[in-house]
Amino acid sequence: MERIRERVIQIYGNLVSLLRKCIFCILSVGPIPNHIAFIMDGNRRFTKKCKLMKGAGHKVGFSALMSILKYCYEFGVRYVTVYVFSIENFKRSPEESIVNRYGVRVIFSGNLKLLSEPVRLAAERAMLATDKNSKAVLSICVAYTSTNEIMHAVQESCEEKWDEITILNSSGAGYGLISLGGYEQDEMDHLIKLNDIEKHMYMAASPDPDIIIRTSSETRLSNFLLWQSANCYLYSPSVLWPEIGFRQFLWAILNFQRIHFYLDKQRQQS
Repeated sequence: MERIRERVIQIYGNLVSLLRKCIFCILSVGPIPNHIAFIMDGNRRFTKKCKLMKGAGHKVGFSALMSILKYCYEFGVRYVTVYVFSIENFKRSPEESIVNRYGVRVIFSGNLKLLSEPVRLAAERAMLATDKNSKAVLSICVAYTSTNEIMHAVQESCEEKWDEITILNSSGAGYGLISLGGYEQDEMDHLIKLNDIEKHMYMAASPDPDIIIRTSSETRLSNFLLWQSANCYLYSPSVLWPEIGFRQFLWAILNFQRIHFYLDKQRQQS
């Protein structure tokens, strides 16, 4: 009896997987988002709502994340970013089966110096182990705020430019000016360019997101990807993060495809 039950479950799973792939095949006729970012909101509320033990919501949320990652990579989304408010959301690395099957490179983004040493070392090991993967990228934002990211990028850009000017001036091939006060206005206007800042962002390895999904009906970005989200679609389903599933993912894709022309036009104009 147990074998029959397992066989039925296996057949059902295969049918669901086949149906999902058929849906993705139809959707792929339209534009496919290159980058989807997720704000995983609602794990603790899910725990209280379902009267579960402390921490159980994060475990269910982790399982939900694995399913969402599978949907993204099956559909052909190359870049996925997840924003975790607490390291409890991500005490484990993504399952090896997901990472290896889809060739996912894992990147932890943020001020990793703020993490405890065991967590930081675990993050570094995960990044090193997947460094050669090139089919897809999973960015995990921990110890991250967008304002800190921008401040860090500006500071790094200024230090880099100052070192460059110092080296050029000392070799006699530089700007030919000794102090900042001696710069011409045109030179000061173009001293640090947009690309100089963007290459030092924590999220430099990923393009700007096409879709940001935040669960729990929240429409706030909560200091997440403020620099990168000027021309993306924000989707806020009412479900808590552990409750997110294929239906919410599908609706986000359909809405993105519906307004893609407008978003693309806005990007070209900006």
